[in-house]
Amino acid sequence: MNKKPEWFKGIFPALVTPFADGRIIDEAAYRSLIRFVLPHVNGLVPIGTTGEFVYLTEEEKRRAIDIALDEVAGRVPVVAGTGCASTRETVALTRYAKDAGAQAALVVAPYYLKPTYNEIYEHYEAVNKVGLAIILYNIPQCAGTHYEWWTAEGMAYLENVVGIKDSSGDMPFLMTLLEKIKGSISIFCGHDEIVAAALAAGADGAILASANLIPDLWQEIYTAIHNGDLTKAQALQAQIQTLVRLVVRQGSVQAVKEGLGMIGLDVGNARLPMMPGDAFRWEDREELRIQLEKLGKIPPRTVQYELANKNVPTEFPATSQTPPHINGFALKIGEGFAGPPFFELAHIDLLLGQRGGPVDKAIEQALGVPHPGHEVRIVSERPRTLLVPTVTVRSEKQAEHIYTYATSGVIKAIEASIADGFLPAEALDDLVMIANVFVHPAAANRKRIEMNNYKAMRAAIRKAIEERPTLEELLYERQAARHPFRYAP
Repeated sequence: MNKKPEWFKGIFPALVTPFADGRIIDEAAYRSLIRFVLPHVNGLVPIGTTGEFVYLTEEEKRRAIDIALDEVAGRVPVVAGTGCASTRETVALTRYAKDAGAQAALVVAPYYLKPTYNEIYEHYEAVNKVGLAIILYNIPQCAGTHYEWWTAEGMAYLENVVGIKDSSGDMPFLMTLLEKIKGSISIFCGHDEIVAAALAAGADGAILASANLIPDLWQEIYTAIHNGDLTKAQALQAQIQTLVRLVVRQGSVQAVKEGLGMIGLDVGNARLPMMPGDAFRWEDREELRIQLEKLGKIPPRTVQYELANKNVPTEFPATSQTPPHINGFALKIGEGFAGPPFFELAHIDLLLGQRGGPVDKAIEQALGVPHPGHEVRIVSERPRTLLVPTVTVRSEKQAEHIYTYATSGVIKAIEASIADGFLPAEALDDLVMIANVFVHPAAANRKRIEMNNYKAMRAAIRKAIEERPTLEELLYERQAARHPFRYAP
């Protein structure tokens, strides 16, 4: 029995819900987001997991559905997230979505109290009676219950069930769905890291958080596989893999919202208790920006550096936070942090200044005074950069970690910053830096020491230049401050 609707295939972004000051739905931003993704997608999913449905009131859920339907105006199908913790609420919201004109409802398994499989089945039986097309939604990492294949197979025979979204990332489970029910309902992948594999195996499409950010690239992957060009799809998936890993594994809602802000769509932050810098970590924020730059989502812009004796125009991928004119080069402060693993975490405190200024004088003073166990070294001449070990060096192994591998990472970060324009070639002889470099005494993985110090130094340079975090960010995020070692298990 084939119940697969012709319209339910391709790429459907799981839309974030924009908030103004975290208090109300930002309708203008919501409409802008829909207009941004619409040319590249086959449908939309408002108020799913990425839409923070668990943090919305009943009235807000209905409002989000209405806005999406109005903005889309029938151009693509709208699948409304209607899953709630109780059957009564789910039925009521599904009925509202039907009356509003949604093509289907995405219904997550009842969460928190972890009903039995029979109770889950009977929950969907009740929703089925509404008469709206239903997309089953398996996301055990949030719902707390993982469908068994036989449960999914049984629910697939309910009259109005036309599809299933599997966000578990469990490839064997997905393959069993393809074996058991591919001919009867549409099977969608909801785990961004395995989309190309899922589509190649026979999935009909994908509902994705990262499709808010890169809907065009996901459409390219879907189209390539649909046309039999697996090589192209594999190459594209590899190209975006770091970005989607950051989104999926590290606080997807806040990650997507911050990424959208970086590319010029201000959708606010996630609602409390989610906070910037916590589930979506500080170090991942910088890496997400770099990945968006690599994909061409943050275009270069000309920025003027106002040094003491000259102005230097440079061009680099700038966000809305980047000022058009950057001054204050007497002293700038930046900080970078990168991991994993735990013992190979890198933390860099950076002082950046100009020749003849306080940072330059501090370098000369440091070079003239012995520092047993904290021997300083010049690791770059353009710009002149002093490396200072934070932890006392007590062994040859520690010395190798600091002066070979951490230093290599710092140098590579300087080279990358020159290449991308944050350290313009014309200003290299005018700038100086002091990098306080932390390497844990128990570190062992030399490659990770190098890579993490590269990431931390690159982030520190960018944050020093752009004077981030801003005062506004610090005030908003002060409740989310965490010490990475104190809070480690």
